[in-house]
Amino acid sequence: MENLKTDLVRHYRWLRQYGINDSHSGNASVRDGDTVWVTPTGCCADLLEPDHLVRCHIDGTCDKGASLDAPLHIQVYQNNPKARAVLHSHGAHTVALTMNGQDYLPPDFEGQLYFPRVPVITIPYSHYVAEAPHKVAEVLAEYPITVVRGHGVYACAETLNLAYKWTCSLELSARTAFIARQAETLNV
Repeated sequence: MENLKTDLVRHYRWLRQYGINDSHSGNASVRDGDTVWVTPTGCCADLLEPDHLVRCHIDGTCDKGASLDAPLHIQVYQNNPKARAVLHSHGAHTVALTMNGQDYLPPDFEGQLYFPRVPVITIPYSHYVAEAPHKVAEVLAEYPITVVRGHGVYACAETLNLAYKWTCSLELSARTAFIARQAETLNV
């Protein structure tokens, strides 16, 4: 269990270190049997330690201080029994290129290989807490990654490393698409 918690903190810090999250954005979880370890609400990735993680249960109960998205993480695990990790990030290129609400179709080789289509979910800000857990979990039962329009990316996988790979690969694809669009504009 301690190794899972340490691994979760490491992956959450990497999201910050490599510019996919800011100091206090996103959240992450890992499942160990019926226990789900979730990052605390408002935590700083630079200061997070394994003993700061909040214990939740697969039935939906959580100890005090869990991320606002803890119910979403739990519902993902409930809908996708193979999932053992969920990462929520805010890659700027991904968020920017999906602001139109249309599903993202990666133009690059790696993006197409991993996820030829990334569903984009539109949830009004005022309904986010009520609607996001069900809507995101429903999509992640079929796809490894999704975007909530104007908000961020959710990835789930059998391991933290694989969820991290999906997250990074999507952001690289979006960054590549963005650069390609800029090159077209400049007629390069």
